[in-house]
Amino acid sequence: MPESPEVQALVEFLDERIAGREIAEVDVVEFRIVKTRDRLPASLTGARINGMRRFGKHAGLETTAGWLMIGFGRNGWIRWQAPGDPALDPRGPEVARIVLDDGAVMQFVDTGDFLAVTASVVDAPTDVPGIAALGPDPLSADFTADHLERALGTRRKQIKALLQEQTSLAGIGNAYSDEILHRARIPLATHAALLDAADRERLFTAVVGTMTTAAQERRGLRPDELKPAKVSAMAVHGRGGQACPVCGSTIVDQMFAGASAQSCPQCQPEHDG
Repeated sequence: MPESPEVQALVEFLDERIAGREIAEVDVVEFRIVKTRDRLPASLTGARINGMRRFGKHAGLETTAGWLMIGFGRNGWIRWQAPGDPALDPRGPEVARIVLDDGAVMQFVDTGDFLAVTASVVDAPTDVPGIAALGPDPLSADFTADHLERALGTRRKQIKALLQEQTSLAGIGNAYSDEILHRARIPLATHAALLDAADRERLFTAVVGTMTTAAQERRGLRPDELKPAKVSAMAVHGRGGQACPVCGSTIVDQMFAGASAQSCPQCQPEHDG
């Protein structure tokens, strides 16, 4: 699943190349992605692109005719074809494409078994309910320990699930929640209410450190390089059966809310109580 460090790098990469360009063509291959049936993506044809921004794990394309808001879901992404590059394959996972006035192409794809990419044309990003409901963003320079404390409170909710709750904290998904909790030395299933002051301090440091470091490391990579870079940088996520890079113990696989998760039993011992 795309998470905020990779989406931020994608948005920065594309913004440098598309800001100021005109949309020459919009082709929606899979109409089910369109969530604003009264304003279709084709209505942006001829509009000039002002820029591109990230909203949590979503991307927004600002144009003179409105915003195109893209939700990537579990397996969505944007592929880039610069003028003169070999043509992108229109078969398989393509759900839509935007052709710019210089011949560049943004290809929107969904490689999952279930279609989850969404596209909405709106006047403002917060016209999309999921964007309006986003919690504070750990990649924001304004993110503080108070934001995390308000998200945690005294909730009897497992901390891994809470970290992925977009209304509490924006941009964290399955992979980075594993990485954050490993760095903070907190088991995945611990309830937020059981975290003491030291746990919460380590968790804040881990949230900010993990997400900002990942965003810095991804900056400048091409869209097709971002997922491999993310996978190779993981300390525990996706590395079940391998040695923990911190203590050498064997990383264990777990199922968490129907998704694969990983942790180190030595670095993340179960809390008492």
